[in-house]
Amino acid sequence: MTLRLILTRHAKSDWDNPLDTDHQRPLNPRGKRSAPLIGCWLAEQGYLPQEALISDATRTHETWALLSAELPTPVPAQFERALYLAGPDLMLRCLASAQTKSVIMIGHNPGIATLAEMLLATPVTHPGFARYPTCATLVAEFDAENWSDLTPGTGRALDFIVPRELDQP
Repeated sequence: MTLRLILTRHAKSDWDNPLDTDHQRPLNPRGKRSAPLIGCWLAEQGYLPQEALISDATRTHETWALLSAELPTPVPAQFERALYLAGPDLMLRCLASAQTKSVIMIGHNPGIATLAEMLLATPVTHPGFARYPTCATLVAEFDAENWSDLTPGTGRALDFIVPRELDQP
């Protein structure tokens, strides 16, 4: 069986309110433009998640709300405290509970970038992959029966995009 994982870093967040904790930071205007662009791109490419695992931070909630509004059908989402600033091992443990063949995970750097690099058999040659900027999205596939069977170095990158590539006048 083939499993598909979409790894998205949250969109650009706002640092203007000094009273916001890191967990509470919302998206800034650029982030609010980027997330729907990624949602449209996923829909246009046919990379449709069946399930979403999302960090419970404000900026990941908002990224998901804007991104998912562009998908053709609603996708059930779980907002996980464990994914807030999680490292790749914890992210893999959360992913192991997924029940569908196509999952999107929205999280934070450096965890999301490290997980993406760790899972792929061959690194992505895109110039933005190493820094995994805000709202960057990797689509990868795995020959596995269950998410709990995922092992590092077994994924095939299908696509990688950063919002700036889609935000052309």
